Amino acid sequence: MTAIETRKHGDASDGVVGGRQSRFEGIVKVTGQATYALEYALEDMVHAALVQSTIAAGRVLAVDTAAAKAAPGVLMILTPEDDLGLTVATDWYGNRPDNEPYRPLPREVRFNGESICAVVAQTREQASEAARLIKVIYQETSAVMSLDDPHAGEGTVMDNLTSKWGDADAAFAAAPVKIKAEYRTPREFHVAMEPHGLTAKWDGDTLTIWEPSQWAQGMARTYAEWFGLPDENVRVISPFIGGGFGSKGAALAYGAVAAVAARKLGRPVRLAVTRPQNFTSYGGRAATRQTIALGANGDGILQAIVHRGASETCVYMDYPEQTGAATAVLYKVENFSSEHRVIPVNTVTPGALRGPGKNPSAYGIECAIEELAYEIGMDPLELRLKNYADHDYQSGKPWSSRRLREALTEGAEAFGWSRRSHQPGSMRDGKTLVGWGIGCGTFPVIRAPSAAMIRILANGRVEVVSSAIDMGQGTYTILAQTASEVLGVPVEQIDVHLGDSRLPGSAIAGGSMLAGSILGAVHKAAVAARDELIGLALNDVNSPLRDTGANTLVFADGRMGAARGDGNSHSLSEMMKALGRDHLEILRNTLDDATQSAADHKRAWTTLAGVQGPTAGDYSMHSWCAHFAEVKVDEDLGTVRVSRIVSAFDCGRLYNPKLVESQWRGGIIMGIGQALLEEGLVDQRNGRLMNNNVGDYLLPTNSDVPDIQVISVGVPDVNASALGGKGVGEVGIVGVAPAIANAVFHATGKRIRDLPITLEKML
Repeated sequence: MTAIETRKHGDASDGVVGGRQSRFEGIVKVTGQATYALEYALEDMVHAALVQSTIAAGRVLAVDTAAAKAAPGVLMILTPEDDLGLTVATDWYGNRPDNEPYRPLPREVRFNGESICAVVAQTREQASEAARLIKVIYQETSAVMSLDDPHAGEGTVMDNLTSKWGDADAAFAAAPVKIKAEYRTPREFHVAMEPHGLTAKWDGDTLTIWEPSQWAQGMARTYAEWFGLPDENVRVISPFIGGGFGSKGAALAYGAVAAVAARKLGRPVRLAVTRPQNFTSYGGRAATRQTIALGANGDGILQAIVHRGASETCVYMDYPEQTGAATAVLYKVENFSSEHRVIPVNTVTPGALRGPGKNPSAYGIECAIEELAYEIGMDPLELRLKNYADHDYQSGKPWSSRRLREALTEGAEAFGWSRRSHQPGSMRDGKTLVGWGIGCGTFPVIRAPSAAMIRILANGRVEVVSSAIDMGQGTYTILAQTASEVLGVPVEQIDVHLGDSRLPGSAIAGGSMLAGSILGAVHKAAVAARDELIGLALNDVNSPLRDTGANTLVFADGRMGAARGDGNSHSLSEMMKALGRDHLEILRNTLDDATQSAADHKRAWTTLAGVQGPTAGDYSMHSWCAHFAEVKVDEDLGTVRVSRIVSAFDCGRLYNPKLVESQWRGGIIMGIGQALLEEGLVDQRNGRLMNNNVGDYLLPTNSDVPDIQVISVGVPDVNASALGGKGVGEVGIVGVAPAIANAVFHATGKRIRDLPITLEKML
C-alpha cells in the first residue's frame, strides 16, 4: 500500500475542495522517489521478450526455436504450440463464455505485430537477442489492410449506435441550403511516456502483479479468471502511472504471458513492452470516415442532419469508434438520422483513446457547421448560437446543466472574435496568412460505484484509502482536499493510499468518471467518520468534551470544539488519546442500500455493469467546451502553426482549478497533434505499421504548443455528481482539431477534410 503525504502549497483555502492545491505527488515524481511498475526490484527476477508476427493474416505452421534455446541465458520459450492452461475472462460488462480457452499466443494470426511467441532469459538483453533468433513459418492468407482496401466491404451497421427522429432525408431534400462532405481521421496511438509492461510474481497460488493500471481491481479480476483463482489470490499494484489516455484499463495478452512464465519458472518475470510493440500490443483510436449532410434555411436554422459514419475494427470483434457520438447532442435540429458501421480490418482491436467517439464525431460536425456558415455567408459563431439546443433532442430530456452558450460568448470575447473578418485569406501578418476558427466539444457524464475508507489515527493524522489510481490527473490531491474540507484537518495531516487492488473498490480511471465517482465515496466516508467521532466525543465518559452541553461539535484546523467557540477545543490526537482509540476506521460506498452483497460489490468494482450513462436519470448530463484557434500559414511554404488558443469549458464545479486547467491544456495539446501531426501509416502490402516509434510517429513538442488560455464557465451540477463536478479529463481534446481545420480554411480558403493537415495537403 503506497501512501502519499499531502504537502502544503499556497494559502489555507487551497486545501479544501475548489482550492488550487498543487499536486503533492509531483514532488516525489520530480525527485525520483516515485516507483513505477517496471522499477520494482525483486529477488531472482528474470525477463521476458515478445516475438510478433510479420504477416497480416494467416496461420503459424511451425516455430524454429533451436538457435534461441542455445542462446546465453535463455530459460524458457513459449510458442502457439504450448497449452498455457488459461480460460477466457469476463469482459468489461460482466459477460463470460463457459470454459472457453484463452490463448494469448495464438496460432491464427489476425494482424501484423500480433504476439505469437515469448522468450524468457536471465536478462532483458539476453531475452531480446534470443527473440530475434526465432524463425516462424507461416501459411499466409489474404488480408484487409485499411478502410480504403478494395476488399474492405461495407461492414456492419451497429444498431445500438443508430439514432433518428423526424424525417431527416425528406427535410434535407427540401432544405433551401445544403452542404454534404466526407471527413476522415487516421489511426492514432496513445504513445504514453511510460511504455506498457509488468512484473509478475507467484507465492504458491497467490499472484502479485506490478503493472501500470487505470483500473486495479478490474485488471486483478481478469488475471484471477484467466488462472481460475479466487479474487483474493490476485493483487495488482499501481501507485504511479506514466500516462494512460485509455490504454491501461485492461489486462492484455502480454500480461497473461508474463504471469504464465512466472508460474512455470517459479521466479518473478518482468516483461517490458518495447516502444514499437506498444503500437500493436493494444489498440489506439481506429481510423474513421463519416459523411455529414446539413440542410438549413436561409437564416441558418438547421432543418436536417444526416450522418453516416464508419470506423475500422479488428477481424475478431466489433469495437466502434462512434462517429455520431457528438453529432446528436451539439445542435438543435428537428430531423436527424445517424448510423455507424464497423468495418473489419486486419489490425489489433482498437481501444479507447482520450475522448473516444466524441473526438472524431466533433471533427465531422464542427467542420460541417463551419462549411454551412460559409455557404450561407454567416459568421460561424452566430450560426452556432442560432442553433443552440435548449434540451437533448436525442433523449428528449432536459440538460442537467449546459453552459455552452456562455462558453461560446465568453470564449469569443477573450479571443477577440469580433475583430475577425469573414472572407478567407483576408487576415494576414506580412506574408503570413492568419486564420481564426471555432470548434465545440462535449463529453458525457458517466457515473460508477466507488468505495473509500477514512482512517483517523491516534497521532491525529487522517488516511484516505481507495484502489483508485492517479496517472497524473490529481487523484491523490483532490481526495485529500475532500477529507480536509469535511474533517477540518489541514491537508498536511492527510495521507492518501491508492493504486492497490486490495484496497476499497473504485471506478475505472476512464470515461472521465473517476473524480466524480470516488469523491462521492470519500465525502460520504469522511462525513460518517466525522459524525462517529462527534458521537464519541459527546457521549464517551472519557471525552473532555462530554460535559460541554453542546449538541454538536465543529472541526477546524485539526481541532474539535463546541460550535459556540468557548475555547474548549482539542486536537484529533488529544481526542483519540482521551477516548483510548488507536484508530477510527470508516468504510463507505456509493452503491444503493439494496445492493450491498459481496456479489454486488464484486460486480461494481470489477466490471462496468453498474456504470450509468449520461441519460440514466431525469436529465441529460454532459461537459461542454468551445475552442477558438488562431493559425498562421506561411504563404509561400504552406506550413501551418497554431499561434493561439482560447478555450472555454463547462465542467460544473471544479474540484481543483489548478489541476483541471492542466488537464484541459493537456487535452488541447493532444488535439493539436491530432490536427497537424498524428497519423499511423500502414504498409498496404503487408499491414505493417511503418512509423511505430516516437521518431516517426509525430507528436507535439514544446515548439508546437502556443499560448493556451482556458476559462471555466461552469456552475455546480449536483445531478451529475455528489459534489457538483462534471468530467474534465477528456472533453479538452474534443473540438480542437476542427477549430484548427476551420482556422486553416479561414486563413487560406483550403478545406482539409482528412486529418492530419500536412504540408502535402496544403500545397
